[in-house]
Amino acid sequence: MEIIDFSENNSLLNSYVREIRDVTIQNDRLRFRRNIERIGEILAYEISKVLSYASVDVQTPLSKTTVSVPNEQIVIGTILRAGLPFHHGMLNYFDGAESAFVSAYRKYKENHQSFNIHIEYIASPIITDKTLIITDPMLATGGSMELTYKALLTKGTPKTIHIATIIASKQAIEYCKNHFPEDKTTIWAAAIDPELNEEAYIVPGLGDAGDLAYGSKE
Repeated sequence: MEIIDFSENNSLLNSYVREIRDVTIQNDRLRFRRNIERIGEILAYEISKVLSYASVDVQTPLSKTTVSVPNEQIVIGTILRAGLPFHHGMLNYFDGAESAFVSAYRKYKENHQSFNIHIEYIASPIITDKTLIITDPMLATGGSMELTYKALLTKGTPKTIHIATIIASKQAIEYCKNHFPEDKTTIWAAAIDPELNEEAYIVPGLGDAGDLAYGSKE
């Protein structure tokens, strides 16, 4: 399994990651959502480099030419609700892709120190032999990602799997290595952080991406 950590290299992507982490800039929800969307666009562009391509003839006003374009069927699967602006960013670039949505959330126990992950909703096309991109801005434990993948497997078996995230923990990376097909999975992360706190939030992370994008929930 290949793990790609974009924070290891200098690029404009780091500017958007800095802004979504900053506690002052986070107060602007519109800017937060737009930065998540921008990161989705950048990761989509990077993922596009490893897809298969085919040559297509194009008639311009002056002559014919040939352009190499992706020829894979792509399904972008997103974990609700925090993943919505990330999903939108991906679709801005993979505009012909199909979409899948899975509702996966933490249901905390009384002490708020432990939780179970629940899947309540799935809407997906058939994914058999397609390229599946699963997006979730925060890959904390890897549990939600695994359950989302298993839910999507009810719609078929994908040809390849790309896990796209903004901030992952090292723990989640190791978890995904053990729970996803090693020979056909790639993880793309804008940054990988060192640890989780007692409530399984990524540290330093950025907080709750869903709340920052759409407001707190009860």
